[in-house]
Amino acid sequence: MRFVVIGAGAWGTAFAVHLSQAGHSVVLAPRRNEQVAALEAARENADYLPGVPLPRGLAICADPWIASEGTDAAFVACPAQALRETAGRWKQALAAGAAPRPVVSLSKGLEAGTHLRPSQVLAAMLPSAVIGALAGPTNAEQVSRGLPAAMVLAAAGPAAWTPGLQAAVSNRALRVYTSDDLPGVEFGGALKNIYAIAAGCADGLGLGDNAKSALLTRALAEMVRVGAALGARPETFYGLSGFGDLVATCHGTWSRNHEFGLQIGRGRSAADLASNRKTVVEGYRTTESFAGLCEERGIEAPILAEMRAILFAGRRPADALASLMMRGLKDEGGPPAPR
Repeated sequence: MRFVVIGAGAWGTAFAVHLSQAGHSVVLAPRRNEQVAALEAARENADYLPGVPLPRGLAICADPWIASEGTDAAFVACPAQALRETAGRWKQALAAGAAPRPVVSLSKGLEAGTHLRPSQVLAAMLPSAVIGALAGPTNAEQVSRGLPAAMVLAAAGPAAWTPGLQAAVSNRALRVYTSDDLPGVEFGGALKNIYAIAAGCADGLGLGDNAKSALLTRALAEMVRVGAALGARPETFYGLSGFGDLVATCHGTWSRNHEFGLQIGRGRSAADLASNRKTVVEGYRTTESFAGLCEERGIEAPILAEMRAILFAGRRPADALASLMMRGLKDEGGPPAPR
């Protein structure tokens, strides 16, 4: 098949490398024109994925019309806050052709202000496309090097195009499952970044394994509660885009969100950390969006509320921990009964 991957950060580059290694014709389309010359010259993304050579057959082009011509599907790998502008630049090129092509989000977050999921932003900007999302516990470098991983491809309801794309993206190194719970898959991929910052804070405070394990267990319960209240299926959060991604992002030494939280736990300012980075910490702005969404809908999310206070109101992580520990005692409850 022929694919275009829009966005040449670490994950976009890694996924383009994976698709090329799987035998497909792939165009990697950086969002910035100046990246094209650098990537072509070095055949490596030194800024975002150093040490990983780009396959000889992987083309690089930033022109929407040239890059998307004749493609079977497009994957959009850019920060959630840049998704609307990126889709706007590609709107006419992706709409060209006799039949609508799948446009699959690789982004994880909510759009600030609107609280829209990436697939909702894409659907608004590309009304003639069929929209999906691909998520799961995937470190970019490990995927690019062909280490085993699994993901979930989601569409809104049963979709005729998902089995073909599932088969095309899968190989010996990457196993792809499908889901028709698009909101759940996207909410899981966004929420886990928030709790990864929280886990980093716990590690930065030196709270130990007991505290971190308790935090992640209650974070999963909160993910399920928030997601279900927003219309997702609870069981989705026990899958790859929920629990799987939560485990990877909260424990992986490569996790930008965990490292961000680690520095905050050690006393750094969230605003200073966010303003002096080349790479995006998706959980930072997503915390603000999700907290606002929960307030609007009256959804109880105490960990999420404390993380917003830490990131945007200057609350000390130690004080947030004390507040969580002293909440009223209650029954734990458990996962929903199997359907």
